[in-house]
Amino acid sequence: MEETTYDFRKVILFLRGKAWLLILGLLLGAGFGYLASSMIKPAYQATTKIMITRAGQSQSSDFTTYLSDLQMTQTYVQLLTTETVLDTAADRLGVKLEPEDVDVHAVQDTQIIVLRVENGDPQQAALIANTIIEVLMEQNEIIQSGHYESVEESLRLQKTQIESAMQDLQNQIKQTTIQNLDDQKSWLEDQLEALQVEKTNLEQEILLIGIARTPEKRLALNQATARLDQVQSLISLYQNNYNDVLFVYDSPAEDRIDPANSQLALLTTAQALYQQYYVSVLSELESIHLARLQNIPNLVQIEIASVPEEPIRPVPWLNTALGAVIGFVFMAGIVFLREAVDDTLKTKEAVEQLLEVPVVGFVAEISQKKKDVGMVHVAQQPHSPVSEDFRLLRTNLERASAQKPIHTILITSPQDSEGKTTVAMNLAAILGQAGKRVALLEADLRRPQFQKLLGFSNNDGVSTLLTDHAKIQAVNCTKTDLPNLMIITAGAPPSNPAELLGSEKMDQILEELKGLVDVIVIDSPPSYVADAQILASKVDAVLFVVKPGVTHAEAAQNSIERFRRAGARIVGIVMNCVPRNHNSYHGRNKYLSPHR
Repeated sequence: MEETTYDFRKVILFLRGKAWLLILGLLLGAGFGYLASSMIKPAYQATTKIMITRAGQSQSSDFTTYLSDLQMTQTYVQLLTTETVLDTAADRLGVKLEPEDVDVHAVQDTQIIVLRVENGDPQQAALIANTIIEVLMEQNEIIQSGHYESVEESLRLQKTQIESAMQDLQNQIKQTTIQNLDDQKSWLEDQLEALQVEKTNLEQEILLIGIARTPEKRLALNQATARLDQVQSLISLYQNNYNDVLFVYDSPAEDRIDPANSQLALLTTAQALYQQYYVSVLSELESIHLARLQNIPNLVQIEIASVPEEPIRPVPWLNTALGAVIGFVFMAGIVFLREAVDDTLKTKEAVEQLLEVPVVGFVAEISQKKKDVGMVHVAQQPHSPVSEDFRLLRTNLERASAQKPIHTILITSPQDSEGKTTVAMNLAAILGQAGKRVALLEADLRRPQFQKLLGFSNNDGVSTLLTDHAKIQAVNCTKTDLPNLMIITAGAPPSNPAELLGSEKMDQILEELKGLVDVIVIDSPPSYVADAQILASKVDAVLFVVKPGVTHAEAAQNSIERFRRAGARIVGIVMNCVPRNHNSYHGRNKYLSPHR
């Protein structure tokens, strides 16, 4: 079947015909969405914000500072989700905290971090969020302070040592008496030996530090170098004094300088040097303190987490709406998929495009009840919409007959159960109501239906005319509510219906009927049976009956091709059992206008 292009209007009309399915999908989806919402445990979310600043950061900034701030912010984003911080907060509160319960992200182009915590208890969610920030601040202080702790500890140790040395010098100055040269010489040697050991240790420490790359190593290197300079100065001082003592020691007794005065001068000079060193150490300690204040990031909780009032999940109205949309789309997909794989004929346009035969009539569904058996609809309800459908069909056939007279018309269908017999009976009755003399001939000798539908006896009929040489008047049946109508049933089923219908006797019967009536309406078997094709070559016109949504396109196309090869004149298609809400039937007044 060739693909049919639908415009937007036709799509809307198609969807309107399937509206109940779409509404069903929408309602089912909404129901499942609401049911799912009622089964989901509520989750509450508490939000807090922190800002990261540097104590000594200048107001002016450059691109390097900007990148450094971004890196620092991302570092704290990662730090907030570490097991150390989360486990510490969970242990402190005595709760179970999973990483997926915590969401952390930085606000773009700022140094603000947003922390969100989900929990089934709204108060617990706010408490967890605030506790995590508290733990982060404590961990930050510990981590950052450790960078400068070792340097400060070394400087404090030097400060203590210098203070002790200065105190010792002060005591020695107070207690200085006249000492002999041997005692002074021995004391100087002890001092020089201690200073040499310290110098060697400092030189090894400097070599181990190597090239300083971190702020901590640079501070340690600067400190060791400064202390080495101090030690070398003391060694030089003590070495000069030691040389003086040796000079005095080797001089004659009458030329020697008072040892007490010499040692006092030395102690005074050493005390002055230690005072300089002490001031230098204090300055270094102050520099380290300032560096700590300037470089340790300051964390400020600018928004404290409050207890949330509404859960973030589930959102019943959103889930219901989403379920409705999913249900609608799912059902629409099924409808369109079914339409895509369905090759049945549904619309007038599809029928005419595929079969290249005009649609000359639409007949709505007829509700057949048991009490209606033996009655024809157009006679029973002459003012019903269905009766109007057959009147419009009669008008179209009259138009076709104007071009070439139609005295015999065959009613057939591509498949079974498409209502061709009902169409044949009602068409014959409506022609009779117009004043025409009509013969309704049941030529379906294999599966006759008149007996069941009209309540007639089927003992005599077409088969009797073909085999027993009976007279037409002998098998004629009439009904008082069907004026101008002669009805001939199929009769007893013969063993060779195709041969009988194709015989000259059948031609003689048709010719004899033409002398008695104006129009002969023949109800034949479905078109795939050879009987119908045989009869098609004997009549003036063929009318095909199709049922929308039931008749397959391929079956209809094959039937039309077979009848054309048989030389039949196909005057049109009747779409039978059309639902009253069907798009084509809804606009029947337009579609059923006479064909030109």
